[in-house]
Amino acid sequence: MASNVQDLRPKTDSEKITINLGYVDLGQIDLLVKEGFYSNRTDFIRTAIRNQLDRHNDALKQSVARHQLDLGLRRFGRRELEAARAAGQTLHIQVLGLATIDLDVTPELARETIGSLKVLGALQASPEVKAALRDRLL
Repeated sequence: MASNVQDLRPKTDSEKITINLGYVDLGQIDLLVKEGFYSNRTDFIRTAIRNQLDRHNDALKQSVARHQLDLGLRRFGRRELEAARAAGQTLHIQVLGLATIDLDVTPELARETIGSLKVLGALQASPEVKAALRDRLL
């Protein structure tokens, strides 16, 4: 199953977040953008976040290993879940990044095969599958 793990920072997929900043901080960012240090506010914020993640890289690696997380993109399709069901396996999914449950996975199949689901990042699945797994989200 680990062969489905992909790069953590894909070029096209992202999740939108909202933050509140003080006026002085926002003004300082705008000044740096105006002076050409960054192309826009988003560029500044992404750079700042990546710098912080790089700063804590060793701690992150240790935590990922300790919690036994799949790092990156992890996709679960109907075939994989049906194979797990046929083998009598229950999946305990732990992903840091993006976990995707394909649209062809029924809520019933998801409930039969997924015992627990912990996603640090984002989960993409149909609303019906998300509802079926609500009590299994950690």
